[in-house]
Amino acid sequence: MPPPGVCLNIIEARYKKDGFGKFTKPQKFLGQDYEQLKQYCLTRGVSFIDETFLPDRRSIGQEILRHGILSPSELACVEWRRPAEIVRFPVLVLDGVSRFDFGQGKLGNCWFLASIGALTFQKSIFAEVVPLEQRFDENYCGIFHFRFWRFGQWEDVVIDDKLPTINGRLIFVHSKNQNEFWPALLEKAYAKVCGSYSDMIAGTPSEAMMDFTGGVHINIELSQPSPSLWGLICRAGKSNTLMGCGTPPRTSGNEILPNGLVAGHAYTVTGIKEMMSRGKIAYLVRLWNPWGKGEWKGDWSDRSPLWQTVSPEDREMCLSVADDGEFWMTFEDFCKFYADIDICGLSPDFFNESDSSQWTTSVYEGRWVAGTTAGGCLNYRGIKSHCKCVETLNTYSINGDKNIMVSLMQKPEKRNRHLAQNLHIGFFIFEYKTQRGKFTEEFFKSQAPVAQTKTYLNAREVMEFFMLKHGEYLIVPSTFNPNETASFILTIHKSCFRFQYEEVDAEQLQRLLNENILKGDLKSGGFSIDACRSMVALMDVSCCGEIFFRTDVSRTGTLSLRELRNAFLVSGRVSDDMLNLTALRYGASSGHMTLESFISLILRFDCMNSK
Repeated sequence: MPPPGVCLNIIEARYKKDGFGKFTKPQKFLGQDYEQLKQYCLTRGVSFIDETFLPDRRSIGQEILRHGILSPSELACVEWRRPAEIVRFPVLVLDGVSRFDFGQGKLGNCWFLASIGALTFQKSIFAEVVPLEQRFDENYCGIFHFRFWRFGQWEDVVIDDKLPTINGRLIFVHSKNQNEFWPALLEKAYAKVCGSYSDMIAGTPSEAMMDFTGGVHINIELSQPSPSLWGLICRAGKSNTLMGCGTPPRTSGNEILPNGLVAGHAYTVTGIKEMMSRGKIAYLVRLWNPWGKGEWKGDWSDRSPLWQTVSPEDREMCLSVADDGEFWMTFEDFCKFYADIDICGLSPDFFNESDSSQWTTSVYEGRWVAGTTAGGCLNYRGIKSHCKCVETLNTYSINGDKNIMVSLMQKPEKRNRHLAQNLHIGFFIFEYKTQRGKFTEEFFKSQAPVAQTKTYLNAREVMEFFMLKHGEYLIVPSTFNPNETASFILTIHKSCFRFQYEEVDAEQLQRLLNENILKGDLKSGGFSIDACRSMVALMDVSCCGEIFFRTDVSRTGTLSLRELRNAFLVSGRVSDDMLNLTALRYGASSGHMTLESFISLILRFDCMNSK
């Protein structure tokens, strides 16, 4: 009998091979087809009722009572009403979307609402999660749909528009304008994905932000911020990212502190700004409380006298004196009073300061199976079933920046979010040079990892950011204990050189190499114009890659992107005699070879191999 989950994995793999699960072709959550269901209801003149998420107590969930969010008598008074039964003229979106459109209801899901607040800043992403062509007038039949990324694939989630109310008022998230219903319907769709409304109690903004984007996520602890953190947040603020953060928890729950912040609470990062104040640069962060009220009372709060120390233009642009839950504070206070920040973007391009690097992403899905691949962490190296989920990586470090980010996410075995039992997960990375094929038990016993997760966490996702030298590596994901079965997604983001030209002439090539390869260090003279002309001439006439790919000869007097890449993808063995000759021809009297001379040599070797 195959291990549990294998048949399901095979079926999913076949669907993915046909393109299902991609953003342009999302999976139908619970097999429900929005278009077919809508057409069925329109043809028969009926309003849609979702049989997979019925408007009753089961969809609210029993955890509501255990957490004291609703009393038994209140739960008995809940009525499920369609928007047209709550107001006369309901609309999905009224005058655009904003973080100020809604406020939190009785449900303890501030993490989700903080993520929605961040989502409203990225209109293109919002329109993909919330299809905006949906209406309450034309072709209305009580059916709506939303899209979420869930554990490696996009899913289209269908709901009916019956919402839980007490005395005609929404009991969970509600809009400031009673006629607008996108927040309540979006919350209901996500509650369906989680299993029930009560399954949304407690969480972190990163979870929903990942489900809105399917992108890259990085979590940064703020207790000891690195000097580069401000620059990272600024770059993220200028990119298509969602940012959220949280205050440290207290035993008393969501206690409102004397400084105005709420303990154990999620916030949205809504702005980053540098402005001159009293002759110095003030580094400010703008935050938003999803309660829609309750603000910071310290420096740079709404009524702080410090706002009189900035220019009228900055004050007009940034200051809004209103109890709307949004406020400014210094970056120093932000790191002091908040525990961590989550940044989630469509791509990791905001990671590095240099424009000369770009990121590529690889995703691998696997499964730990007891007795086969669930070998546990390095404490259990002697177990023969040690996890063999390994991948070969080629990494490039441009200027000492961290150049690889690895994310490991475990997939839940149960639909209901509060029933999911997260295992302690992590990973370790080995460098290898000669090993090929199967990696034996002896390999893991004899090798020490070059990088690994700081600790194994019982979290949905763990990630680490490293700087690895150019080479080949194995990444081994594992649970902490052996023989624990679960499915996982391993995502690898790698930095590589960014070519800014489709084709370069000798002068552009010289500038590109001196600025991006030598980083302006021209002690050896740098790449001369004559050397670059020789490179262009050599590659333009006879460039072709022997192993990785082949390219036609262009003979245009310029070096194309493909030709330039070929110059750095030379393979093959060189004899000792040839090495001695090249050392004499290209080396200095000290016995060393400059980088410029080395690249010229590699180009000539590549041309020789092509003939």
